Amino acid sequence: MSLSKLRKGDIVKVLSGKDKGKTGKVLTIIPEEDRIVIEKVNLIKKHKKPDQKGKGGIVEKEGSIHISNVGLICNKCNTAVRIKSKILEDGKKVRVCSKCNDVINVG
Repeated sequence: MSLSKLRKGDIVKVLSGKDKGKTGKVLTIIPEEDRIVIEKVNLIKKHKKPDQKGKGGIVEKEGSIHISNVGLICNKCNTAVRIKSKILEDGKKVRVCSKCNDVINVG
């Protein structure tokens, strides 16, 4: 799946790796590395030193995973699907599910 087909806020499903089968919302996209960060997926532990703002300790945060390991979830099919682009009559370009040809919600 290319980066242009996924957007921040989309619901995706992890297709391979240690978190296979989990779903979550896209938090950030890192286009130069072809990676994305998904909410509550690929949690890593980071050791944080105490500073003036707060105390230290072990903090859990989301790590990035490669874009090829995720699939966008279609609202109608309710499964991870491939996406194709379609230009409507008014000239607007939209994302379309390749299984059911339903327009995928924007945002």
